[in-house]
Amino acid sequence: MDTTIAASVDNKSRLAMTKKKVWSKRMTVVWFIAPALLVYLVYILYPIYGTFYYSLFDWKGGPAKTYVGFDNYTRLFAEAEFWTSLANNLKVVFSSVFIQIPLGLLMALLLFSSIRGLRFFQTVYFMPFLMSTVAIGMLWIFIFDPLNGSLNKLIGLFGMENVAWLSEGKTAMASILMVIVWQFAPFYMILFKAAMVGISEDLYEAASIDGAGAWARFTHITFPMLVPTIVSSSILAVVGSLKAFDIFYIMTGGGPNNATELLGIYMYKQAFINFNMGYASAIAFMMFLIAFLAGGIIQYVEYNRKKKGAY
Repeated sequence: MDTTIAASVDNKSRLAMTKKKVWSKRMTVVWFIAPALLVYLVYILYPIYGTFYYSLFDWKGGPAKTYVGFDNYTRLFAEAEFWTSLANNLKVVFSSVFIQIPLGLLMALLLFSSIRGLRFFQTVYFMPFLMSTVAIGMLWIFIFDPLNGSLNKLIGLFGMENVAWLSEGKTAMASILMVIVWQFAPFYMILFKAAMVGISEDLYEAASIDGAGAWARFTHITFPMLVPTIVSSSILAVVGSLKAFDIFYIMTGGGPNNATELLGIYMYKQAFINFNMGYASAIAFMMFLIAFLAGGIIQYVEYNRKKKGAY
């Protein structure tokens, strides 16, 4: 009887010690996570909440504000300028996903080929990404100058007339998209190059022994191994394109006739020129929502791809 009671007390004591250890481990995890969680709450979640909150008011930036509910969103969807800006953002998304990323992949493949002066080309390729956006904007403004720009002088050698690259609606967007591709393709090149370094050489050797050529090695080894990097790059490209602002504002300010106006520029003008802070908050929240949904869709497609076992 006494032995049974002692064993029961001992088991309870061990159970209590086990719970105490588990609780201690959980608290340790909480203390390690707490600083990052606090930063995330203060600098990510709270601003998102604040943006949505202020979008529900007619607010000029001062202490006075009037609750208007979703009137700012109703006005937003009725504005032709919003849809024009969104369409321009989608053009940036298209160029980023279908031009920047493939170009970055091509540049990474070239760096892995047996070419002379590899370090030189690697430096030259990456140099545009190292430059500040302001410097790049000013540089290309001079290049696109309709009278003395080097681009017009170059096409003049072939008997072509000068083009007002940044002053005409037909050419302004294409011109800036070319600059963006030139600036950010090296970033994706570095991502792909880092991913390709992690691919085992044994796979290529085995494929070569089996008689696989360069194209077969790329389609059956390199590309499947790079799919996760392509997905991550696509998310970065889509989100970055939807919140683009600086290069467009520097080079054209959204002109001519809103041909290059993006959601970011539209929001900036409403907030800091027209002082419609509530309406600008609605634009900002829509930018977040669109980017969030786009990222979620890409992640969902990637999840289904992995589930089906396809590359």
